[in-house]
Parts: sequence; C-alpha cells; structure tokens
Amino acid sequence: MGVLLLTEDEVCQLLTMDDALEAVEQGLRKMALDEAFNMPRSRVQTDHAMLHVMSAAAKSLGVMGYKAYATSRKGACFLVGLHDGKSGALLALIQADYLGQVRTGAASGVATKYMARPDATTVGIYGSGKQARTQVQAVCKVRKISRVHVYSPSEEHRHRFAEEMSRLCETEVVAVAHPELAARNMDIVITATASREPVLHASWIAEGTHINAIGSNFLGKAELDAETVRRCNLIVVDSRDQARLEAGDFTQPLEAGFLRWSEMRELGQIVVGRYNGRPHQQDITLFKSLGIAVEDIAVAAKVYARAQAAGAGRTIDW
Repeated sequence: MGVLLLTEDEVCQLLTMDDALEAVEQGLRKMALDEAFNMPRSRVQTDHAMLHVMSAAAKSLGVMGYKAYATSRKGACFLVGLHDGKSGALLALIQADYLGQVRTGAASGVATKYMARPDATTVGIYGSGKQARTQVQAVCKVRKISRVHVYSPSEEHRHRFAEEMSRLCETEVVAVAHPELAARNMDIVITATASREPVLHASWIAEGTHINAIGSNFLGKAELDAETVRRCNLIVVDSRDQARLEAGDFTQPLEAGFLRWSEMRELGQIVVGRYNGRPHQQDITLFKSLGIAVEDIAVAAKVYARAQAAGAGRTIDW
C-alpha cells in the first residue's frame, strides 16, 4: 500500500482558504449530525518539550486520522496522519503547520459567516503573527471588509502586518498604536495572541460586535477579561468537551457564576440551524476557538484529494 508524503511547501501550493472554509464547515456539520467523532487534545511532556495529540473520524467523509505536534523552545513540528475510514489503511502523512494555521482561520471564518452581522465591514485584530494572517484572510472571505485595525506590542510587527495584509486581502489594513483602537467601533474583533493576560476589555466593545477568540488553549491563559465574557449574549465553542479542558477565557467567569456550560453552544449546532447564531442585531456574540481534530482531518482530506488530482507529493511503500 502506497502512502503519500506531503511537505509544507506542497501543502501551501495545494490548500486555499476557500477549500479550508468548505472543509471546516462540512466537518463541523458532520459533528452536529453525529456523523463524526472528535477526540480532544491530550498532552504529555518532558522537562524540555511537550507532545500534543488529537484525533477524529468522519464516516461520511470516508476518513479518520490524527494531528500530532511537538513544541519546545526551539519551535514546533506538526504532522497529520490520514487513514481510510473503511480499511484503516494509512493514506498520507502531511506536514501540517500551514494546514493548522489555515484551518484555524477557517473556523473563525465559519463562525463569522453565521454569527457576525451581515453588514459587518470593519475588523480589529490583536496579534500580528501567522495565525493572525489567516484570521483576517478568512473573515475577508465571508464578509465585505473595508477596514482592518491591527494592534501588536511590536510597532515593527504591526506595521509589517498591515502592509502585507493590505495587499493580500485587497483592503485597508491600519496599524494602531493603542490596544483599544483595535476594538472601538469595530464590527468584528479577533484575538490571536500568545498572551497569558487579557488583551481585550469589555469597555472597548460596542453592541452588535462579534468576537473570535483563538489564542488561548490552556486553562491558565486568557485573552478576554471576565467582563467581556459576561457581556456576551451568545457564546459558541467548536467543542464543549475540549473547551472544558482548555478554555482559559472561561475560568474566571465560571468561577464567578455568571457563565454556565449548559448555556454554551457548539459551532456545528449553529451551522445546521439548531440554534440562531445572532438572535438580535445588537447582541454581542463570541466564538471561542480551541482548534479541534475534526477540522484538521476534514482539511487534510481536501488536501489529499487535491494532491491526488495534481500528482503532487511522493508515494512510498508501507
């Protein structure tokens, strides 16, 4: 049985944001319809590095698989293993740094599609790294965005981000010098940082805002202050099971008693129409993204199909 190997460069050539948006929405829909199974991320570590593993199966997509990645002070290494859903045969091993960035952006894109106001045209983003780039790309695919404000503690980084993303998204991206300027009067606000302390504060947020919070996936980290969470009329996660293990933004609100797990919805439930993603135009809505395996596997299946059609990658005997 041949196994297809795909490198980062090949994935970058094959995977588009449009493909990722379609795949992630399909994967979330499968979860909501009980046609997919998602295993939350687990972690083990040494004194110097940490290994993260997550897996999913989607019978109607015909595949199952896992994403595994190791992180240390020297960086990170990402891999997706894709298996046939019937025979269990290993189909592909895919380097998955870029794949993960695009799928995380796509998840926020799907949330924005169903939860942001239809007339939303302005975006504020905290963070100027790789994840922030795909966040803006995805949101610009699902809403007609006319202006983006970016804040990062590094003046150099935020100005470079503004220049690059203005060209890539063909919209005005402005670097702002004060953090509140990335939220005030913005229709959509995104947090894509590595901060352990809140970067977004409730007093900066207007009624009708939609928030995508993607940076924290450890219980000890929070990008949103507790009052921001309290003000949200609808809170949506990609997986409640994974959020219980990783959503540090919810730790203080849960302890304070003004947030309950039973009140949260899953994004797949919004996608299939079980719940309304924006009950009222003036609502403040929040998508708390953790990044789940069913999204990775759905996107990997799309990349695999594209690679087969294009004759990309290298096949080895297994």
